[in-house]
Amino acid sequence: MGWVTLTAVAPVTWGANYFVTHEFLPADRPLYGAALRALPAGLILLGLCRQRPRGAWWWRSTVLGILNVSVFFVLVYAASQLLPTSIASTVMAVSPLAMMLIAWGLVSEQPGIAHLAGAAIGLGGVCLMLLTGVEGVSVPGVLASATAMLVSSFGHILAKRWSADVDVLASTAWQLTAGGLFLLPVAAAVEGPPPALSRSALLAFGYVSLVATALAFTAWFTGLRRLPAGTVGLIGLLNPVTGVLLGTVVAGEVLTVQQLSGLVLVLVGVVLGRPTRAGRRNGSQVPPHPASDELVVQPQAFGEVEARVT
Repeated sequence: MGWVTLTAVAPVTWGANYFVTHEFLPADRPLYGAALRALPAGLILLGLCRQRPRGAWWWRSTVLGILNVSVFFVLVYAASQLLPTSIASTVMAVSPLAMMLIAWGLVSEQPGIAHLAGAAIGLGGVCLMLLTGVEGVSVPGVLASATAMLVSSFGHILAKRWSADVDVLASTAWQLTAGGLFLLPVAAAVEGPPPALSRSALLAFGYVSLVATALAFTAWFTGLRRLPAGTVGLIGLLNPVTGVLLGTVVAGEVLTVQQLSGLVLVLVGVVLGRPTRAGRRNGSQVPPHPASDELVVQPQAFGEVEARVT
């Protein structure tokens, strides 16, 4: 259960991300918003791991950075501003099923009946929790949220396929740094000078970058390394659960019977996805195929690696 608990750090911190972005960050600067989220987080992790990409990881970091960071962060930022949190979170709740199907094709992890049932039950629970009334729905916002879900699902499984022999902290740092560096010139060209930020916006960016990005993505990619993709995807359903519980604390909202029923269903879905003994032994391992000049890193302990060039 240790890896499950660590992985859960990511969706729990992401659960507040829609709220923070919607309430405190500039609504008309999604490119700068994404860049200021990604680049500080990437540089901090890069300073901690002190490793640079080698061999194929130069282009792999670029591809993963564009998918998991540049495109995903911009779309999530836009969805946060265009949609109510409930709608955006409901669309993203389809991601466990998407991750299972993509993992089946990319890393040969065939989803089990329990994982599929957990995804269906969890999605139903999210709908019960969040779709409690008629809210304004923006078609561009729904498209942004759905595209973000598909892009991130593919990018996360691609990272799982490629990262078997690279330190998690390093690969996460490379992705975030590459994605942030890609976004900066695009933001300057499209959105002009950087926005002036209030104290509350700076604090919000601190949370979004350090907690919901640096910490969360390191935990998430560690989970993808150690657990089946179906399990990780279902753990991600804790994101909307956190959002609903946050509403009861911050806004003083009272949970209805419908919302409580949905919360229970989501937790049942997460429990159904817990790894079996066979899954813990075999489900998350992808046979490495390093190129002749690729840096192979053998993890020894968190933050300590032993590297050799093959």
